[in-house]
Amino acid sequence: MIDLNVLCGMKGKSVMVTGATSGLGAGIAKFFASAGVRVMGLGRNERAGQAVVDEITAAGGDAVFQKCDVTKMADCVAAAEAAQKRFGRIDCLVNCAGDTRRRTVEDLMEDEWDTVIDATLKGVYMMCHCVVPYMKKQGGGKIVNIGSGWALKGGDHAVAYCASKGGVWNMTRALAIDCGPHNINVNCVCPGDCDTPMLKKECEQLGGVYDDEFKASCAVRPIARLGRPEDVAMCVFFLCSGMSPWVTGSALVVDGGGIA
Repeated sequence: MIDLNVLCGMKGKSVMVTGATSGLGAGIAKFFASAGVRVMGLGRNERAGQAVVDEITAAGGDAVFQKCDVTKMADCVAAAEAAQKRFGRIDCLVNCAGDTRRRTVEDLMEDEWDTVIDATLKGVYMMCHCVVPYMKKQGGGKIVNIGSGWALKGGDHAVAYCASKGGVWNMTRALAIDCGPHNINVNCVCPGDCDTPMLKKECEQLGGVYDDEFKASCAVRPIARLGRPEDVAMCVFFLCSGMSPWVTGSALVVDGGGIA
């Protein structure tokens, strides 16, 4: 019989998760830790990030928080060095950090465009720039970039967000081509609307109230509910595990059928 724990091969491995202070990033960090993976959570909010790490360690997991602004190269370099020093290798990188401004092109200001593109798109480049050399040296690794359903189709009042996530998806494919010969798999997970602080932020930017009525409007899809962080975390885990050795340059849509 197949032992799925052996097939997954994740216990004792290491992962860096950006945007791990809340929402999907925090959920991914917690899920990986619960499976015996050593976790380094990255983010700008040290207090929130440490709270996530404290929750993980209280449950018996192995986690540490590293303050890191993914738009700053010095922070990304320091984070990669810290992970290498702590774990001895970097098995997985999950790029989850991002930001949004729900605006049409005529309403979006230049500084808002820069904020979204830098946090959501440039940050993926920065972290991969710093981590890929370690993975190449150790003989392989797994990278999962968090995209969006709107990486694959357009959305209203989201010109910068759609541009950034579309860039993340196409960057994923380019990375997969370059990194494949070095045994580094690079994939993209594209979630739909999930019940997270980011969705609440989007609602408020659109002038709405984050209540049951708004959530119901986001749940209009074949599987009629909002996503949960663990829905996304399980798919990220699969792509980081030994169960996906020949999967690279792919987009895995996790949205309850929203763009089906």
